[in-house]
Amino acid sequence: MKHGYTPFAIGTQVVIADGLKGLDYVEIPIDGEYCKAPKIGAAIAEADIIVSINHVKGHEMTGLGGAMKNLGMGCGSVAGKKEMHSASKPRIDTESCRGCSLCVKNCASHAISLVDRKAVIDYNKCVGCGQCVATCQFEGAIADNDEQLDILNYKIAEYAKATLLGKPNFHINLIMDVSPECDCWCYNDTPVVPNIGMLASFDPVALDCASADLVNKAPVIPSENVLSHNIEHHNHDHGDHWHMIHPDTNWRSCVEHAQKIGLGSMDYELITV
Repeated sequence: MKHGYTPFAIGTQVVIADGLKGLDYVEIPIDGEYCKAPKIGAAIAEADIIVSINHVKGHEMTGLGGAMKNLGMGCGSVAGKKEMHSASKPRIDTESCRGCSLCVKNCASHAISLVDRKAVIDYNKCVGCGQCVATCQFEGAIADNDEQLDILNYKIAEYAKATLLGKPNFHINLIMDVSPECDCWCYNDTPVVPNIGMLASFDPVALDCASADLVNKAPVIPSENVLSHNIEHHNHDHGDHWHMIHPDTNWRSCVEHAQKIGLGSMDYELITV
């Protein structure tokens, strides 16, 4: 309500799907390879249909944030989010760490402390949320390795399958103001490509693939954004803007796993309206 999302402004109620404390969820059995029964917010689990509207942007852990990310991570309860992040523990690059304590202040799990002016992670408390990776301005907190991030994407795909299971569904991607970081954070960089428009599909997998391809084909905005900086730093552009923004990520692992488990197809036909 503070930010204007009131019934008077938007004509409908805003519902916190997993309750005010994040404890309201329904376990939906899918017998997944990584998640047997994803914990989906109760209001979403009980919905008759799913219509998702998604902002396409980069992401520091999944590479791409679109329909799959919104349906999986966005619809998971607090417990579900922790389950998805449980394999993706970050690490501290002590040479890059400046001891500014920003990661300490932003860690909701109180898993980070400063020792001799360097950040140290207590992995008994860390839930792998990636808050430290997103907030660190000096690349002192980084994702540990590609395999763990791939597992995160696999889990997101399985959560998305649970979200949509047995429900009619339709999805819209907004490829505008394509920022390099997730919309969760209180800061971001300038857009990396010009605005492209809106895509829609009954297949969220095809939708994300088409969105990713259109961004990869788009010209890079020649400004001080992270994509243009990384291309200049590496002295080449290998055609995958998402990987150039966050080199440790692999956005394709999510849609590939989603196709494997029958959520949709990576093949698509692009119809311009």
